[in-house]
Amino acid sequence: TKNKKKMRPLTEEETKIFFEKLAKYIGPNIRLLLDRPDGTYVFRLHKERVFYVSEELVRRATCIPRENLMCIGTCFGKFTKTKKFRVTITGLDFLGQFAEHKIWLKSSGEQSFLYGNHVLKAGLGRITEDTPLNQGCVIYSMNGSPIGFGTTARSTADCRKLEPTKIVAYHESDVGEYLRDETEIWS
Repeated sequence: TKNKKKMRPLTEEETKIFFEKLAKYIGPNIRLLLDRPDGTYVFRLHKERVFYVSEELVRRATCIPRENLMCIGTCFGKFTKTKKFRVTITGLDFLGQFAEHKIWLKSSGEQSFLYGNHVLKAGLGRITEDTPLNQGCVIYSMNGSPIGFGTTARSTADCRKLEPTKIVAYHESDVGEYLRDETEIWS
């Protein structure tokens, strides 16, 4: 249990699992997270959560006792007890910047999505061309703000001929979780 409290680089296996999950949403844009002009950024594991942080901040945090360190940088998600990786809403800013597949919601669909419901065809504003079935996607309001993410239930082509009550994307996470699940996010 002491090793769980220590902040450390991800193992090779953890990196593979994490990058596979991240690639579901941002594809080859993962390299844009690592190759940045403003410094070197790394992923670190702390208390089963993966943080994206500048190397400079990691060096500065060495003077803080690890048991007192709650988080450092941006949390992208956490590993479950079965070693699966679950992306959390705290990584949305980066997913939104680098997403390959996007869905924009009308205001009626936005409200429903923020309450934890799936995206229905009736609430769909637009969808990225050639989005395949079962693809990770970032959900945006019509003004372009990322509000969550999910997995497509239909391809772009299928969405065109779909009934208004059918599901277009499965809800995975949304910004409403900051209010609904505050303790889960930060514990």
